[in-house]
Amino acid sequence: MVIPQHVAIILDGNGRWARSKGMPRNYGHVKGAKNLEVICRDASDLGIKYLTVYLFSTENWKRSKEEVDALMKLFRSYTKTCIRMARDNNMKVRILGDPAPLDKDLQESLVKLAESSKNNTGLNFQLAINYGSRDEIVRAVRRLAEDYKEGNLGKEDITEERFASYLDTAEIPDPDLLIRTSGELRLSNYLMWQLAYTEFYFTEVPWPAFTKEDLKKAIEKYNCRERRYGGIDLQENTVGSVKNDQET
Repeated sequence: MVIPQHVAIILDGNGRWARSKGMPRNYGHVKGAKNLEVICRDASDLGIKYLTVYLFSTENWKRSKEEVDALMKLFRSYTKTCIRMARDNNMKVRILGDPAPLDKDLQESLVKLAESSKNNTGLNFQLAINYGSRDEIVRAVRRLAEDYKEGNLGKEDITEERFASYLDTAEIPDPDLLIRTSGELRLSNYLMWQLAYTEFYFTEVPWPAFTKEDLKKAIEKYNCRERRYGGIDLQENTVGSVKNDQET
C-alpha cells in the first residue's frame, strides 16, 4: 500500500460529538485535542512524513466569546503538551497562520514550540492556528510586492514556485491527501493553493472518534485511483477516491 507523504486534516465534529454524548461543546474540543496526540503517533507509525491539521480558522473568531476563550485556554495547554510530545517523538512542529491576533503568551508558546523542535527529524507536524487560506495568500502577495518594490525580484521572476515560497507552507510539499471528518464537504478556506492536486476523503466519523483504522481506511481509498497530470499516467503515485466513505 502506497503511503501518502503529506496528509492534511480538517478536524471537524468536536461539538457535535460532545452533544451526542450529552456534554458541552468544549468537552468535544478537549477530547479532540487528546485524539490529535494519538493520531500524530499513528501517522508516524504508518510512515506519513507530513501531517497538517486545521486547529483554528480566521473565521472561528465569530464563534461565541465563551467558546473562543475556552479554545484559547485549550491551545495554551495543548502547546505545552506538544512541546513534550515533539521532544519524545522527534517531531518537527511548524505553525501556519497569522499569530498577531493571539494573546502574547500564546504567541510566545507557539514560537517556543517551533524553535524547540526545529532540528527534529521525525514527523513534520504543522498546526494551522488563526489560519485562513485567503489571508495567507494576501499576506504572501504583500511580501512579494514589497520585494518587488525594493528591487529584489523582477516581474519575470514571479512564478508559481516563487509565489509558493511566500506562503506559510514554504519548503513543505503540497498535501497528497486531505481528510475532513464529520461529514462536511467543503474546504472552509483551508490550504486552497496547496490543495490544487490533492485527493479528498470525507468521512462521517467526528474527529474525537477518528481512529488509526479510520486513517488507514482513508489511505486505502487514496490507493484506489490513478493520478494523471495532463493525460500522463502517474500510476506509481496511485491516489484515492474523492468520494465520501459512505459510498464504500
